[in-house]
Amino acid sequence: MKHMGLIAGALLAAGLAACSAVPPAATGVVATLDTPPAWQHFTLPGKRSTHYKVQRMDAREVVHARADGSASLWRQQLRVAPNDMGLLHFSWKVPGLIANADMAVRETDDSPVRIVLAFDGDRSKLSSKSQALSDLARALTGEELPYATLMYVWSNTQPTESVILNPRTDRIRKIVVESGDGQLNQWLDYTRDVRADYERAFGEAPGALLSVALMTDADNTQSQTVAWYGPVKLNQR
Repeated sequence: MKHMGLIAGALLAAGLAACSAVPPAATGVVATLDTPPAWQHFTLPGKRSTHYKVQRMDAREVVHARADGSASLWRQQLRVAPNDMGLLHFSWKVPGLIANADMAVRETDDSPVRIVLAFDGDRSKLSSKSQALSDLARALTGEELPYATLMYVWSNTQPTESVILNPRTDRIRKIVVESGDGQLNQWLDYTRDVRADYERAFGEAPGALLSVALMTDADNTQSQTVAWYGPVKLNQR
């Protein structure tokens, strides 16, 4: 039982990873959210899967996400060099928050919406704990823990622009871009400077961007939640 937290962290981290053999054509984030090979559903061993479905809604292409005590990702693998990272544009619509969810607490770390960015980096800088987590992730899923993972999230109570460290590993950090229930049931559009946000969250310059994912999860609180995501776009310099 004492290793369950480590295993859970490895499963999540593996879901945020990206294979090193990314096709040369996958050099940026496409605007469309449709079927593979651009975007693929990535499931987590031992977890029920969130349901993701591409549809048209409010005159835009969207992904509808529905979680029922579940956690999985809708992910695109790519490779964007640090100097090529520009502004990231994304949008979402959330009808309701998850009661009692708190992303700073291991047992309640759920969110109706997350935009998840995984990065490469100098793996020799990883702590022994992070190295062990990466090895476990590879054993469970075939993919290493990314060097670093940055999430844009909607928090119940944490103030906007605050940085939340993942309770299982400090290699996953979250920037709160929306907080509280004041903006529910409407489309919200965001533009973020990826390099600046990474440097603020991790205190160093980013490595290559390896993947982008959508993630709606309710596995820790064993609750239900739904959300819609608009297209994700990255302007390359």
